[in-house]
This record gives sequence, structure tokens and C-alpha cells, in this order.
Amino acid sequence: DMLEGKNGPQLMEVNSSPGLEGIEAATGVDVAGEIIQHIEEQVQFPDMDIRQRLTLEKGYGVAEIPIGPDSELVGKTIKESGLRDRDILVLSIIRESQTIPNPKTSREILSGDRILCYGKLLSMKTLFPLHPWPKKRSRRTSKLPTQE
Repeated sequence: DMLEGKNGPQLMEVNSSPGLEGIEAATGVDVAGEIIQHIEEQVQFPDMDIRQRLTLEKGYGVAEIPIGPDSELVGKTIKESGLRDRDILVLSIIRESQTIPNPKTSREILSGDRILCYGKLLSMKTLFPLHPWPKKRSRRTSKLPTQE
């Protein structure tokens, strides 16, 4: 049972029942204890929109940058890349199916990596691979009939 107020849940009660006891016996999980632990974690670390929280200053934000084979960053460590000098912090590297959180400055950046960064948006924009603009379609024109 849950008692809610204007600001969310105020009181929660977990009652033992034969069904709950059966689940606990079969799984070995203390359901009430797990619920309490989950609520404590939510109070200590509430869900937040991380992009919104990190956009503290105008012109700064979070971006995921794909590293192509022609990127200036390929083969360089985070330190050698000079990203910090451009006001860019590397938060994580996504390499294939592995995420490397808070990578050390000695970590090498490889082609195919995606780097999650926080920093000056204009500086990060220069790191995105260039895509050629699509060719303009030629306009088909036809002459209008003249009125006589």
C-alpha cells in the first residue's frame, strides 16, 4: 500500500502474504528489503536529465562524436588529442559493445569509437565527420501555354 502526497510517495507499506512468501521462498529474495533499498537509492540519486544538468553554461553541452577512419583523433591518446585544450572533456568511449566510462588520459582513441563528451559545442562541432552536401536536384521546368 502507498500513501501519496503532492510531492510523491509519503508512506509505503509492504504486507506479507502467502503469494509474497512463496515468491521469496522460490527466489531467495527479500522483496520488502529490495523495495526499501530501491527507494533509498532513488532518494540519494534521483533520476535526472543528465543533458539538462550538464548544460550549465550557454554554448556548452553533451555530444556523442563518431570517430571515423579519417578523424584527426585516431591513434592518439586522450591526452595527445588536445581535447582538454579545446575545452572538451571525454566522459566515456563506446567501443563496439563495450563502454569505457571516465577513460584515463592514456587511453587511445580508435577508428569506430564513439566518444561521449562535455564541452564547448563549437569546438565539438569541428570533430564531427564531414558529409558532402547532397547534390541539388535539377529543376524540371516546362513552358506554360500562352494565352492568345
